[in-house]
Amino acid sequence: MKQFAGFPTKMDFTPLPNLFFSQLLPEIDDMAELKTTLHTFATIYRKKGYPRFVSYSELLRNPSLIQSLREPGKALDEMLQQALEKATKRGTLLHISLEGDGVAEDLYFINNESNKQAITRIQRGEIKIGGLKAKEPTCVETEATPDIFTLYEQNIGMLTPMIADELKELEKLYPVDWIRDAIKAAVELNKRNIRYITRILERWSVEGKTDGTYQRYSKEGPDKYTKGRYGHLVQH
Repeated sequence: MKQFAGFPTKMDFTPLPNLFFSQLLPEIDDMAELKTTLHTFATIYRKKGYPRFVSYSELLRNPSLIQSLREPGKALDEMLQQALEKATKRGTLLHISLEGDGVAEDLYFINNESNKQAITRIQRGEIKIGGLKAKEPTCVETEATPDIFTLYEQNIGMLTPMIADELKELEKLYPVDWIRDAIKAAVELNKRNIRYITRILERWSVEGKTDGTYQRYSKEGPDKYTKGRYGHLVQH
């Protein structure tokens, strides 16, 4: 075994949810599934846009993954397919099959609420993935309004389990339209975090929100929230 030379001082990191270590890792007993899962997370996290996913063909072209899966007498494509099936069955990944011009493609998503919503919209034909479409799409006449979880991930950042719980609590306290507007206001002010969104909603609940005007258009200017009573909580 060739000894690893060590990590450099400056390098990139790939985030992994804490639940992966506490709930999934103790249950994964297949090395191919573990390697494929880690490479899938790494590939998806390096991507931009919405929704974020990785295709089967992308993983099959990943030299690091394929090299790590090699075993004498076993076909690489079959090993990869079996590993993905195990990860999907376990609930780590979400899977959808699309087709176009006689070509089929399997897409894999990290299993979270936002991606569940995205897959539903793909199946309905509301989200287009290149020239591919779901095998049995459901036709709809109008574009559905994104739910707050999708809206958050599209505009603010990764939807972690903790943030998803915070959004669910906000749903219990405020109208959904308020939450959507608060997310939009946070984006316009480049204050992309859940604390700032929460403080906007708290301000509206005290002062009222009758015209939907975002805070940046008020007479007090964009520093209204950072200089007010809760300023120390929303400056970052």
